[in-house]
Amino acid sequence: MADARFEDGEAGPLNLVARDGDDLQVISALVQDAVLTGADLKWERAKRRFACLINRFRWEDRDAAEAARRPYERVRALLVIEDALAVRSQGIDRGDPETVLSILSLDWAPGADGTGAVTLVLAGDGAVRVEVEALEVTLHDVTKPYLAPSRRKPEHRD
Repeated sequence: MADARFEDGEAGPLNLVARDGDDLQVISALVQDAVLTGADLKWERAKRRFACLINRFRWEDRDAAEAARRPYERVRALLVIEDALAVRSQGIDRGDPETVLSILSLDWAPGADGTGAVTLVLAGDGAVRVEVEALEVTLHDVTKPYLAPSRRKPEHRD
């Protein structure tokens, strides 16, 4: 009987939590190039929660897809920012919930006594800034992966 190999394991859904800036960088890398619409953004003031349903490129699967010469994948995921005190946006037409948005990164600006702000930096100079009492961001895949409609990985110019 042969030992199991890492490659034999089936990749499961991601379920990550960021509670400091380093953790947030990991989630930021995984949501880079995720797409969503304005209708996918939700601010639940009473629950102190900002959430968005995203279609994220599966960066963690990129090398395996290339090695197997199979199409790239995306997955629907929930990106949730807890302890949200205020939400502000710029460069987003809030009157058009069908506008497609693309996440470039998540940035953390620490404040006093653990407070701070998480900013979703969007393509086209858009941004959503969420002021928080404490940093707690979760990323949870909620569907099975599906073929990326473009069948390509996102490209970035240097």
